[in-house]
Amino acid sequence: MGKGRPRAVETGQNLTVSSTGSLNIQSGPVYYPSEEEFRDPLGYIYKIRPEAEPYGICKIVPPKSWNPPFSLNLDSFTFPTKTQAIHQLQARPASCDSKTFELEYNRFLEGHCGKKLKKRVIFEGEELDLCKLFNAVRRYGGYDKVVKGKKWGEVFRFVRSGKKISECAKHVLYQLYREHLYDYEGSYNRLNRERAKSYKRGINEDAKNEKKAKIYSSKRRRKNSDHRNVKVRKVEEEDHDQICEQCRSGLHGEVMLLCDRCNKGWHIYCLSPPLKQVPPGNWYCFECLNSDKDSFGFIPGKQFTLEAFRRLADRANKKWFGSGCASRVQIEKKFWEIVEGLAGDVEVMYGSDLDTSVHGSGFPRVNDQRPESVEPKAWDEYCKSPWNLNNLPKLKGSMLRAVHHNITGVMVPWLYIGMLFSAFCWHFEDHCFYSMNYLHWGEPKCWYSVPGSEASAFEKVMRDCLPDLFDAQPDLLFQLVTMLNPSVLRENGVPVYSVLQEPGNFVITFPRSYHGGFNLGLNCAEAVNFAPADWLPHGGSGAELYQLYRKAPVLSHEELLCVVAKSDWEKNASTYLRKELLRIYKKERTFRERLWLSGITRSSPMSPRRSSEFVGTEEDPTCIICKQYLYLSAVVCRCRPSAFVCLEHWEHLCECKSSKHRLLYRHTLAELADLVLIVDKHESEEMPQSDSLLRNISSFSELNSLKKKVKGADVTHAQLAEQWLSRACKIFQSPFSGDAYTTLLKEAEQFLWAGAEMDSVRDVVKNLTAARKWVQGIRDCLSKIENWSAGGDFEKVAHKWVKKLLSVDPVPCNEPGYHKLKHCAEEANLLVHDIDAALSTFSKLEELELLYSRACSSSIHVEQSQKLSQKISLVKVWIDNARKAISNEQPAAVEVDILYKLKTEILELQVQVQEKEMIFDLVSQAESCQARCRSLMSGSVTLKNVEVLLQEMASFSVNIPELALLKQYQIDASLWITKLNDILINIHQREDQQSVIDELNRILEDGESLKIQVDELSLVKIELKKACCREKAIKARNSKMALAFLQQLLADAVVLQIEREDLFLSLSRELAGALQWEERAKDILACKAQMSEFEDLIRMSEDIVAIMPSLGDVKAAILVANSWLNNSKPFLEPDLSGSSTSRSLLKLDDLKELVSQSRFLKITFKQQNVLETILENSKKWQHDACSLLQDVECLYSVTDIGDGRSNVLILKIEHIVNLIDSVSKAGLSFGLDFPEMPKLQNACSTLHWCSKVLSFCYLMPSYEDVESLMNISEQLSIMHSSCNLLSSLIFGAKWLKKVSEEFKASTCTFWIWDGYFTYNDISVAFPMMFAQLTEATCKHRLWQEQVHQFFSLELGERSWSQLMQLEEYGKASFFTCPEVDIVVSEVEKVEKWKQRCMDAVKTFAGDESLLLCALQKIKESLDRSLYIYEKSESFGGVCLYMCCMSGSEDWDFLTCSTCKDCYHLQCLEYRRNNAEEAYTCSNCQLLAGGLIPPNRCGFLRHNGKYSDLKLLSDLLFVDEKFCVRIEEREILQQIVDQAYACKKCLTEILDFEMSCYNKDQFTAVGKKLTTAWKAFGVAGVYDHQSYCDLERALARFSWRFQVAKLLDALEKDIEKPSVQQIYQHLKEGDAMNISPEDHLRLKLSELKDIGLQWVDRAKKVAADCGSLGLDGVYELITEGERLPVCLKKELELLRARSRLHCICRKPYDERSMIVCGRCDEWYHIRCVNLVFPPKVYICAACMPGTQHLVSSFDSLMDHERCTVEPKTPSPRHKKPRTGPKKSESSATQKMLIGDENGSGIGHLRWRNRKPFRRAAKKRAELDSLTSFFHRPQPIIT
Repeated sequence: MGKGRPRAVETGQNLTVSSTGSLNIQSGPVYYPSEEEFRDPLGYIYKIRPEAEPYGICKIVPPKSWNPPFSLNLDSFTFPTKTQAIHQLQARPASCDSKTFELEYNRFLEGHCGKKLKKRVIFEGEELDLCKLFNAVRRYGGYDKVVKGKKWGEVFRFVRSGKKISECAKHVLYQLYREHLYDYEGSYNRLNRERAKSYKRGINEDAKNEKKAKIYSSKRRRKNSDHRNVKVRKVEEEDHDQICEQCRSGLHGEVMLLCDRCNKGWHIYCLSPPLKQVPPGNWYCFECLNSDKDSFGFIPGKQFTLEAFRRLADRANKKWFGSGCASRVQIEKKFWEIVEGLAGDVEVMYGSDLDTSVHGSGFPRVNDQRPESVEPKAWDEYCKSPWNLNNLPKLKGSMLRAVHHNITGVMVPWLYIGMLFSAFCWHFEDHCFYSMNYLHWGEPKCWYSVPGSEASAFEKVMRDCLPDLFDAQPDLLFQLVTMLNPSVLRENGVPVYSVLQEPGNFVITFPRSYHGGFNLGLNCAEAVNFAPADWLPHGGSGAELYQLYRKAPVLSHEELLCVVAKSDWEKNASTYLRKELLRIYKKERTFRERLWLSGITRSSPMSPRRSSEFVGTEEDPTCIICKQYLYLSAVVCRCRPSAFVCLEHWEHLCECKSSKHRLLYRHTLAELADLVLIVDKHESEEMPQSDSLLRNISSFSELNSLKKKVKGADVTHAQLAEQWLSRACKIFQSPFSGDAYTTLLKEAEQFLWAGAEMDSVRDVVKNLTAARKWVQGIRDCLSKIENWSAGGDFEKVAHKWVKKLLSVDPVPCNEPGYHKLKHCAEEANLLVHDIDAALSTFSKLEELELLYSRACSSSIHVEQSQKLSQKISLVKVWIDNARKAISNEQPAAVEVDILYKLKTEILELQVQVQEKEMIFDLVSQAESCQARCRSLMSGSVTLKNVEVLLQEMASFSVNIPELALLKQYQIDASLWITKLNDILINIHQREDQQSVIDELNRILEDGESLKIQVDELSLVKIELKKACCREKAIKARNSKMALAFLQQLLADAVVLQIEREDLFLSLSRELAGALQWEERAKDILACKAQMSEFEDLIRMSEDIVAIMPSLGDVKAAILVANSWLNNSKPFLEPDLSGSSTSRSLLKLDDLKELVSQSRFLKITFKQQNVLETILENSKKWQHDACSLLQDVECLYSVTDIGDGRSNVLILKIEHIVNLIDSVSKAGLSFGLDFPEMPKLQNACSTLHWCSKVLSFCYLMPSYEDVESLMNISEQLSIMHSSCNLLSSLIFGAKWLKKVSEEFKASTCTFWIWDGYFTYNDISVAFPMMFAQLTEATCKHRLWQEQVHQFFSLELGERSWSQLMQLEEYGKASFFTCPEVDIVVSEVEKVEKWKQRCMDAVKTFAGDESLLLCALQKIKESLDRSLYIYEKSESFGGVCLYMCCMSGSEDWDFLTCSTCKDCYHLQCLEYRRNNAEEAYTCSNCQLLAGGLIPPNRCGFLRHNGKYSDLKLLSDLLFVDEKFCVRIEEREILQQIVDQAYACKKCLTEILDFEMSCYNKDQFTAVGKKLTTAWKAFGVAGVYDHQSYCDLERALARFSWRFQVAKLLDALEKDIEKPSVQQIYQHLKEGDAMNISPEDHLRLKLSELKDIGLQWVDRAKKVAADCGSLGLDGVYELITEGERLPVCLKKELELLRARSRLHCICRKPYDERSMIVCGRCDEWYHIRCVNLVFPPKVYICAACMPGTQHLVSSFDSLMDHERCTVEPKTPSPRHKKPRTGPKKSESSATQKMLIGDENGSGIGHLRWRNRKPFRRAAKKRAELDSLTSFFHRPQPIIT
């Protein structure tokens, strides 16, 4: 494939990339197209498709030149988001409605157990949701798989998400499920299997269909609150009792399902997906199955800016992975942990599915604003790029070019702003499109894909892994909210491939391939669909999938095919287009033929498209069943005009006869076949082939085999067409008959939809339609002519329509009215000719009116009559307007435009009228006036000429606009002159000359804007200049002005001849004084003078009004002189030579500047000489300081330092320091900042530092002293970098600091320390420090030799004490070296291991602080345990005390009489009363009684604390190697070996217990379990798994013991077991996994079956209302008493059933009864003849001789009815309240009392013998029944 081939697979093999993440998923292919290949996206994808499509996905890396700009403004971009609960994408419970589940579960309990769930099931203190528990177990494969795989922890997370899981909680959950839901699960699975079998069988025959409809018609019956059936009304009724929620139809009730909860209806064919038949069992709609509370989806979130979303994403990254960079493996692993619910609740935000037409695209678009940073050329290039996703769907070769409207996500790209873990769930694209995704920027995006060829396998695995989710939502994969770990898919044989998309990469997904993934961080991507030609077959599959799931499609696939076939397509599209069109053709043909065979013969074409070249320009109707677009065809019925169905679902439209249905079609089969042949022809031109397709269509088009019965005979479609054609040919020859034509056209509808074989029929239908339309037109015209001629308000026939009908040649058929209409048309033609002649010539008004009256009387309407009428009305209107204009004589009353309009209109009308000449005369006068006005305005207009013209035309009646304009000009000029004269009055005497100037300016402006010239305009200009001059003079008088300004102002006044005014005369006098002052000032400034003279000039200038030019120079000279004096004051103060500490130093440069400035002053001062003297003295001091600094530099250059004394260096330094001090004092006395002063101070401090360093040669300095010197040296080394003396001393001081620092810290590295012995390299001698260093070094080298000698020994020769000594010295030395590190690390390693061991055993060791002792203690406990297991000979003769290990042998002890074990009296706290008293230990007592010992009950006093075996094993096999032998580790090895030996012994005992089912082995099992329990308690090591296994074995033993005890009591006739006890033991046996072969369990099951059979019979007898005789009841009671099961409550119920009441001696039934107020016996109201029950009733047995006694008659008066619920009498009577009669003998009383206390059948028979004189007792309430018998409590009314 050239450069486009994947780099990793040059031969096309599968990719295997190591960086695919933690799931080890195979990578999809990656392609790198060349520049040339990259130019055509669709061509390149078509090229790589054979290799890439088996993966379902591929990545394309563009060439390096591809770098599109991101067009969105990141600062202002905002977008909506969705909240994704990542932890619920897979591990979420189904959104099931718990109420629906509860309803179904209670129905199951009623049907199988005869009861309902009354009490809430409590789990961990809260109510347990059985629905969630059931679905969670189903999620993991059912009860058996959950138990086998030990997945109760996963089930717990579904039931109680977010809570801690404990082993106890798992066990309790298991018990609850087993108790409540295990049987329901079996019933649920059986029902599902029945449904699956019924779906597979299907429905093939109509008879079978009817039969099943009758069988399942019970689905249309529901129960009311009294559980009685309620029949639904018949379907044939117009008012349907139930309608389908999908198609809104109440028809087809036999296939309508009613929800068993909400009672809403759905047709089985309207469901998604549809059902083939009514399912067995209860059925619930999806609305009732799903709960809104638990429904799952992506919730719309907040609106974000990109910056805010970035901050949110950064917080998420830091939360999960900190500030570091996480790898893809880490992120992917964490993502799937979250998805599987193992990482808690996680919610992220995702800006998904953003419509780029609203929010903007990341790619450049033509209409978008180009960013300034992008070049126009690059912008235009990427706007047109084929890889721009905005252009991709409409590229040449794409099938979507035919789509007209913008479908978001398909035609218009979607934008995605993602963050860490934001996901896109498993799905494939709409209509199985291709998709292209481009990552603009950000973190990578991880993709997973399943190829389209494996889509079915993928869906099966999804349904198997998530059954509860798919039951609640069968279309779950359409929701895009579910993920499943790819590892699960691969484990089930589904291939999965992965792609990591990085910024700038394209990802392509292929049709039908499921894909999903997630984002690795903040990123921005854009995606769109596209459809090349090879997509077409997949598009057909997608359309069928939409139809199956009743989903509305995005577009019509059939319409797309037809539009593409009619347009231009690419060469490679022919094959795919031909095959898909042929498929559509065959499908359409098949369904249309089925409709014809079913009796649908009526058809009509659909209305044509307005824009048939595009898809989606008009909305097609959709099928009410499958929601698909009906582009090619549809079926309708008049009973539901707004409902449409596709041809496949026509039977579900309504229940009308098929003859009432109509087929709507857009194309005939012939047109569809032509489309196929056109495509095939185009393909054959490109690639010659046989004409097999043509033969295929031709053979398929033959309808000879298509037959149906017509009038008892089989007739083919073609034969019917031939018969119709023969009848049609005959009808053309006969006179026209409308009914015959209509009948023929209706019959032809069954042929028009067919193929090319029916072209002849279609031609004849066209002729018939045209003939019928022609005849109808002829007859309509004649009818209108006759109606109008007869009179009345009728419409005329149009002459144009008549001509059109008569112009048909030849005549379509024989119609007699044709000639009559032709005669009428000839008269109309003559009228038209006359009207045209009149309109084309000048005619009189009377002639036109006469001609119009002829047109009105004609029966045919001609269009020219309208023109004639219009002309007549226009002429009349013109005459009225002309007369008004002529008659009006007022001046300017008539507008000139009206005259011109009248003249034009009359010329156009071409009519002769007398007002015409008068109008023309007025027009000529108006034109003459206009000419004079225009001539006058074209030149200079004067006021006089205008007034003359206005006077002449004052009486003219026409309003001339030019004349009115001149009149307005004249008025404006007159007003202006008047206004000017008012202003000029006393203008020179006004003080407010500024107002005068403003008025004159306005009047001047108005005058210049006049259209007429006025002579007064020049006068206004002169007066304005004078006013301006006066205004300036007033300002000069009131404020000072420049001298030149005053001179110019007086010159202007002379020119304007106003200089004699008072204002200007006063200004002349002020000007003369100012000129005299100016001359004197210039003379003073020319030479130096005293300050007093300058001050005099300033005082004189204050009285002058003018601004003097030299005044500024005078003031400047004074200002400069005063400033110089102020600056000189600091240097002239008397304390200048004193101390300068109280004030800051003066700058020497300032002094020099002041002396220089004094030479240029224009005023003389005596202070100038003083400053010059100070300057000379300062220069002399500077010379002395410089010579001293040179001496210091000479001292710095000394190289021979030594110890400082031998070469007198220290004395030289002290001498120079003293000189520096004296010179510095002299310099400070000047108070000046000499630059040499800091140098002197620096030199002094430096020499002081050098002297301090040299002093350390003869003493041992402290580290603090050296450190303070080194802090100073850092500054000195910078200032004196080239000083030899200072450099040498600094180097020596550094060496001294290092040595002092190591002495202080004691952490010097030894090999570095050797470098410190470069003592000879320094020029300064430190003899005392050097001696101390030498001694420390020798000691450390000796210690190193000891370390090397220790590690050279064998491992067994190395002792722990030697290692500790070496460590102690190594830590004490201030040197550090590798040997110190090795010793310390080895010691730490051993101590750390010992500490871990101590932590592991401290729970058992207690207060023991030594590890060795603690391990010995554990070993002893294991020795005891092994002794108990094996009775080891090594312990022979040794007495083991089971209660403790630390007790003395001298203590008193007891020996168990059963197990012979010994116990200290002190440990047991036992007080022995009798020396011969036998003692039995607590363990033997518990096991002998079949009880389970208390949890973790040890025999030794371990306080319940043990050491964990797993932890000890980990410590033993730790990978670390120790350099010394550790005694504790050897003991630990022995402990672990002994512990595993104990575990082995325990396993053998437990295996023996599991294999024993017989009764004979029971004792042996008990002994072995007792031994195991004792040994386990003695051992000091604990293994959790062994403990759990032993506990379960003991529980099984206890169960067997209790059951054996129960059965033993039964065999010995001591006590019968109750049914509740049996049921409870069986339930416990199930929970303990007791084998079904166990003899005890078999015996219990047998007893349970016996009891259940008898209880079922008792249930029926107790509810039979007395139908069974007393003998039968007594026999049943006797049988129950003899059963080996105790059924006390049931027996008492039957005894109550055998008790008779009332005088009728019948048992209790539902008839109304009343109780006697004395004996409490019950009587039927009818039997005692009561009309209204009284409040208190006394029976006849208690009051002989009376029928009844009523204590109160209020109830009779108020007609109060009493409804009583009698209490069931007890089996015994009580004594009458009045006591026994005296006549009764004591023997009789004794007999009665004895019978009272008796029981059994004899007692019952005796009691029911006597009807009267019997004592009675209130019947006990029988409200408690067993779990096997349930009966609602009766209500007596």
